[in-house]
Amino acid sequence: MSDTGTAVPRADDHHGLRRSLGFRDLLVYGLLFIAPMAPVGVFGALDARSHGAVALVYLIATVAMAFTAFSYAQMVRVVPQAGSVFAYARVALGNEAGFVAGWMAMLDYLLIPAVAYLFSGIAMEALVPEVSRWVWTALAVVVTTLLNLWGVRAAARVGFAVLAMEIVVLLVFVVCAIVVLARDGAERGWLSPLSGDGTQGAFALSAVVGAVSIAVLSYLGFDAIATFAEEVTGGSAKVARAVLLCLALAGVLFVAQTYLVALLTPVPSAELAADPARQGSAFYDAVNASVGSWLHDLVAVSKAIGAAFAALAGQAAAGRLLFAMGRDRRLPRALSRTDGGVPRVALLCAAVITLVAAVWAARREDGMDHLVSVVDIGALTAFTLLHASVPAWFVVRRGGPVSWWRHVLVPVLGAAITVAVIVEASGAAQVVGAVWLAAGLVVLAVQRGRRTSGEAG
Repeated sequence: MSDTGTAVPRADDHHGLRRSLGFRDLLVYGLLFIAPMAPVGVFGALDARSHGAVALVYLIATVAMAFTAFSYAQMVRVVPQAGSVFAYARVALGNEAGFVAGWMAMLDYLLIPAVAYLFSGIAMEALVPEVSRWVWTALAVVVTTLLNLWGVRAAARVGFAVLAMEIVVLLVFVVCAIVVLARDGAERGWLSPLSGDGTQGAFALSAVVGAVSIAVLSYLGFDAIATFAEEVTGGSAKVARAVLLCLALAGVLFVAQTYLVALLTPVPSAELAADPARQGSAFYDAVNASVGSWLHDLVAVSKAIGAAFAALAGQAAAGRLLFAMGRDRRLPRALSRTDGGVPRVALLCAAVITLVAAVWAARREDGMDHLVSVVDIGALTAFTLLHASVPAWFVVRRGGPVSWWRHVLVPVLGAAITVAVIVEASGAAQVVGAVWLAAGLVVLAVQRGRRTSGEAG
């Protein structure tokens, strides 16, 4: 029993998951979900908003998200369960807070794969325009869902091959960029990716901080590693290390590629800011102009395949969250059923919801804008409750030896960062987040009413 009076399910109970993942598999899932070339699609927007200091933006964003990764590392050792932040908040803050954390994280885990599937569909339509993007989007959902239903280990093997391909393409870009810079020099100052290109005036910290609120979205997904805590061999410490290492690797990759592409970009940040239509293709345009169309096409193909498998990792994480909430009877109990250690009911449920959202967005011109505007609110709210769980468990509940910097200072700073990013989010995202939260509170009230009636009867 936990301190909240709720039984903590074990990985080997009737509704258990099969332990088959190693440390490398965890890293594969985390990096797949994040995507090594995640900055490709948002480089132009960040470059314009930060006045050219895009590498500094990712450096600060990596440090900011490190607080969240550290809180995950603390709690996964305490509650090594598939529900991740749902389980952590439930044990440390109580059942109601756990439900809210899981409910808000569910919004993130169900919509981020939809965005990734849509990215894949858009990229494939650009390569094969005869086939509509919604067809490619639906096909990507079907293929990756079948892999997830096959089993977490099989999906991890295929995912490793895709991740290796993405890393190779990224390395090709890095080598080509270095060769071009050594031969022809940089289009901007060598320190401009860290200090700004000067075309929008002097360095402005407020502009960089505003861009950070967008850049942190590139990191959403590293936390999915924690949802596989009941399927890893070797204990929860391995999960904690994987979370921290995954974020560190993503930070290095993001800073390196944005630094190089910023040096190759012939368009000043002021021009990108004045012409938003050019921002989406800014990364591709820089590659095409400096290296050639062949690398442009290679990056596009890698992005199409990588996005689909980022969605695979996201769908797998969503399935584990639904599984855990079903097992705790916060969602229908059927979601906690497993077949050969695979939560197929939860996975299918996540796949159907994601398919509907992705295809709906693919059939609309403004579909991407609608999805992207809301995906971060759920995760950031859940992260805030994660940070609150750390001092609640170690300091208030006395769940273990207290370290004031690990269990108080870091989570308090982490919570301040996530709240600040929520405040900086778009009005539409805040409205959707509030509506989703209100719906969750209604569900929670209904569940509480049923339990009260049952106890009275």
